[in-house]
Amino acid sequence: MIPQIIIVDDDPIILKGAWTTLTGAGFKVVALKSGEALFNHMKDNPAPDLILMDISMPEMDGFGVIKELKKSENGWRDTPVIFLTANEDEDAETKGLSLGAMDFIRKPFVASVLVLRVKHAVELIRLQKDLEGMVAEKTKENENLFMHVVESLADAIDAKDNYTNGHSGRVADYSKEIAKRYGYDEKKQEKIFMMGLLHDVGKIGVPDEVINKPGRLTDEEFAKIKKHPGIGGKILSNIKEMPELAAGAKWHHERYDGKGYPQGLSGDDIPEEARIIAVADAYDAMTSNRSYRGSLPQQIVRGEIEKGKGSQFDPRFADIMLGMIDEDTEYSMRDNSCED
Repeated sequence: MIPQIIIVDDDPIILKGAWTTLTGAGFKVVALKSGEALFNHMKDNPAPDLILMDISMPEMDGFGVIKELKKSENGWRDTPVIFLTANEDEDAETKGLSLGAMDFIRKPFVASVLVLRVKHAVELIRLQKDLEGMVAEKTKENENLFMHVVESLADAIDAKDNYTNGHSGRVADYSKEIAKRYGYDEKKQEKIFMMGLLHDVGKIGVPDEVINKPGRLTDEEFAKIKKHPGIGGKILSNIKEMPELAAGAKWHHERYDGKGYPQGLSGDDIPEEARIIAVADAYDAMTSNRSYRGSLPQQIVRGEIEKGKGSQFDPRFADIMLGMIDEDTEYSMRDNSCED
């Protein structure tokens, strides 16, 4: 693809000379006489590879133009700018570079030097874009690989419990939806989804016979169950790249009123993500078959969430879950194996 260059200069002689020189060197060139002309051009055209711009122009100087460019909402904001200047003013150069200019070219320019400077700038820009693309692609690959590992681990956790197949995935889905409705951006939604997937990872350290015991647990057995948040937090704390993962596992059984475990945290002392997961986890527990009972009717589940507002659950996230329940008129938001 032929590189496109835009030249902005109020001097017609400079404008024509630069246009002729760069067009002759094989570039696609657009010549504009002012910053206002550039802004009009921006409305209907894609961003170029490079902008060459005079500093001293009437109405709006080059510094003002580059400030406006940085405010634009499209690709123009990141378009590299090289200033054209007839002055050897160190303060102007410092100001230009601080505003994001790539370089300076002195006027009057030598044609061969202008071509070489522009060629080098375009090559450098393309190399940077290629490198950014490669890094983004590799980052995405690593994220996908990490997600596959997390999903596999979640499946392994759920496989320990004969009655809760898919529990971790449903808790992750509900947590993400609560976070979305609360106003989390997409990146934070994805993080809480992963936290939901791994919230029960500590059950790896709980004996299968305790997890799958039909009927009521003894105090000793329940004490073993209560160890799983601490175990999970310790396992996930080793993932230094995403330290918040450990918070969901360690504190999702804390209660808003401070009567939960393992540390008896209350209110805002419980990490926000753990408070969200706590609501999602309790909802799925009630809407799934368990070793000691079947899934509960929707209205009973709703009543328990309502009753837990301010005591077991953060009221804000309980209210969001209640809204989700009220929208679920077919009672489809539950373990599929529980459907009539």
